[in-house]
Amino acid sequence: MRHRLDDTDRRIVAALLASPRASWRTVSDTIGVSERTVVRRAGPLLQDGTVRVTAVRNPGCFPELIPMALRIRCRPRRIRAVAAVLAERPDTVWVDVLSGGDEISTVVFLDGPEARNRLLLRDLPATEAVDSWTSHTLLRVFPAAFDWTGGLLSPAEAEVLRREVASPPGGLALDDTDHALIRGLADNGRATYTELARRARTAALTARRRTDLLADRVVRLATEVDLALLGIHAEALLWMTVAPGGLDATAHALSRHPQIHFTAATTGPANLMAAAAAADLDALYSLLTDTIGGLRHVTGIETTPILATFKRAGLPRPNADRAAH
Repeated sequence: MRHRLDDTDRRIVAALLASPRASWRTVSDTIGVSERTVVRRAGPLLQDGTVRVTAVRNPGCFPELIPMALRIRCRPRRIRAVAAVLAERPDTVWVDVLSGGDEISTVVFLDGPEARNRLLLRDLPATEAVDSWTSHTLLRVFPAAFDWTGGLLSPAEAEVLRREVASPPGGLALDDTDHALIRGLADNGRATYTELARRARTAALTARRRTDLLADRVVRLATEVDLALLGIHAEALLWMTVAPGGLDATAHALSRHPQIHFTAATTGPANLMAAAAAADLDALYSLLTDTIGGLRHVTGIETTPILATFKRAGLPRPNADRAAH
């Protein structure tokens, strides 16, 4: 993985954050550099794992999935070991160590009530290093943040790349070909249609048609990168209490903010969860006081800075045993 990106690299990555399968021509036209430069810069970033593109299932299209956020209190000396084990689980989407050094936040997509009960009633209680935990069901993930660019692209540039996220099509029945395509996109979200067709044992035209239908409807395409490489050095999870009548409007407003890259309504005392990514602590402070402080339906907030990231978008982070910031 790279330890530093220049301004051109960052803008290319920002374009991929907004549109993970965008063609190199589209990226070139959007950020104003030659297509040859985009290919020359982006290729190595993808090859060495600095940038990874994947796909995450949309719970709205998989009724059996139970999406949850867990806050797990651990013995400080064992917290990295617990986080590493969680990151290796196939059902975790992200795993972060939070400030204080004794708490892990993880989002899990559990395959039904039995999987949920095994985790909450068997696996966590049997883990000696775990002291306690709280679980929060994700009632709704607000998709506007899926084309987040970290503020590295202008609104006009981002609009070129913005994907219209459709509601899950009713009655869409997934067959074996669809499931094979989903697995292929999860392994490599920028795989060509020919590569996906080979994996799904179908024609390239069929792979293209089905992939275009699946993307951003049945699955969410996501680009994974260490945000510190983009100049972001203050990440935090925000647990907000919002008046029920204003929850939807507040969530939509936050999900479009350039410093918010994930927003979800949850169960529990805090009914809105957001992931913030700011350049530094001053920028995070301004987000809290100016932006969130101006939202009239927010009645309370808990801010938990992220110390280390072990997994994002379903992909374990290389070198996750070290602090990210």
